[in-house]
Amino acid sequence: MSATPNRALRAVRVGLLMSQDDLARALRDEGLTSASKRLVQRWEAGETTRPRPQHARALERVTRTPIDQLGFTVVARVSEDGHGGHDIEPVPPPRPDQPTPAAVSSSRPRAFSGIWLSRYEYYSSGRSEKRVGLHYVVVLQHGNRLTVRSVPGSADSLLTIDLEVDGHIVTGTWAEQTAVTGYYRGARYHGAIQMLVDPTGRRMNGKWIGFGREFDINSGPWTLLFQDASTSKATVSKYGHQPDDPESSTRA
Repeated sequence: MSATPNRALRAVRVGLLMSQDDLARALRDEGLTSASKRLVQRWEAGETTRPRPQHARALERVTRTPIDQLGFTVVARVSEDGHGGHDIEPVPPPRPDQPTPAAVSSSRPRAFSGIWLSRYEYYSSGRSEKRVGLHYVVVLQHGNRLTVRSVPGSADSLLTIDLEVDGHIVTGTWAEQTAVTGYYRGARYHGAIQMLVDPTGRRMNGKWIGFGREFDINSGPWTLLFQDASTSKATVSKYGHQPDDPESSTRA
């Protein structure tokens, strides 16, 4: 059985404007002296699904992303037991992929990889007003699955989305890590998202659902707009700035 490529790690690396050599170098700077381009290649090829603990810690420091969001399998979680010791909660190994209706399709999936503009709306209870969140994002596709990561510099927060495409329907989860120095003081928000792809394949419209600061369940519109088919380092770097709101120009 062939290994499944680690799309999540590659998406994070590309979003950080790093080559495989760059990531290996950053890991060495974090004290992981054995890090090499070949090691990164094995991770991204899916040859290694459970990195060593020291490798996992270095990856989390460099990418600022939890190891389970980097496409790796977490085999155990350690927590304090309240009595001076630590309990290990085993996590069962992943079950083999089972066929699902969404994975069975008579037509080839569309091509969605590239740079997209992400726009969502939410209500800020603390400021009593509607707000708009804008990010340029890198979309990487593997079959009917999409991995979405925000381009550094396009916003103060880090946005991640994992989606599955079934015809014109796109369903998945989102997470946003806010800036420590920003209004939300480093809080992490997450939830679900479902969108519809328009006939051109260059726009997705839908809604998100998630929790608010008052621990209530909120929802709002979310749109992805295609910008560029390339995901090269040079192309991604061109989008490392805050985007203009496309809706503000249409309403002017």
